[in-house]
Amino acid sequence: MNVHLLADSAADLPKSFYDEHHISFIPLKVLLDEKEYDDLLTIQPLDVYEAMREGKAPKTSQPSMMRFKNAFSELAGKPALYIAFSSELSGTYQTAVMAANEVKEEFPDFDLRIIDSKCASLGYGLAVKHALKLATNGNTIQEIESSVKDFCEHLEHIFTVDDLTYLARGGRISKASAFVGGLLNIKPLLHVEDGKLVPLEKIRGKKKLLKRMIELMKERSVDLSGQTVGISHGDDEETAEEVKRMIEAEFQPGEIVVNMVGSAVGAHSGPGTLAVFFPGKDKR
Repeated sequence: MNVHLLADSAADLPKSFYDEHHISFIPLKVLLDEKEYDDLLTIQPLDVYEAMREGKAPKTSQPSMMRFKNAFSELAGKPALYIAFSSELSGTYQTAVMAANEVKEEFPDFDLRIIDSKCASLGYGLAVKHALKLATNGNTIQEIESSVKDFCEHLEHIFTVDDLTYLARGGRISKASAFVGGLLNIKPLLHVEDGKLVPLEKIRGKKKLLKRMIELMKERSVDLSGQTVGISHGDDEETAEEVKRMIEAEFQPGEIVVNMVGSAVGAHSGPGTLAVFFPGKDKR
């Protein structure tokens, strides 16, 4: 590849993916039982979900500026593109920009670019996979940057969580929204709007919830035949597979990528999270 790619662990792709494709991996931090861990390196998603089921409250933090500077400096001399977790959900993007500016002072000819994906979880991961395809095909950094930005602008995120209090505790939604969501076995549907998590609807019952997710995909998607769709889950593989079968029957996509929500994102969404990601219609 003519362009080196970087991504962080909030993309919810397996560590083996980064290793296999030589993508620089930057882990977010997870704090659990007063110990700090590197997402996917020294802690795994199941560790976080088990702790949350026991009533523990893991916290997360962004990578340090020094970690970014080291990662960027190692690549100086070859065009590099870092696709970052949504700036509305983490300070990771801002820290990366500051680190990049310092590295460029030392290496003024280094073509290093940073994209705020405004995406999360496997939606962000699909953007990384899109960039990889372009880089493997020999596209220039300008072409990859432009295409990834367009891809991210059109990517839909539709998701539900078992318990909104996790998102409220991390400041991702209001406590009032979490309280209402916990009443009467009502399950929330949320989406991502300009990088932010936004409550969409409230549905009673799992069957109706999954059906509504498919309906929203029909309403918001372009023709998904031949396209890539993502499904991420918070340690609920059975439901993820059920949704996969529903998507296959309804849309016949080219590929469906299924992966567990990682430690850093899962610490805020909690066990039982289910999300679908797909190319949407032009929002402009």
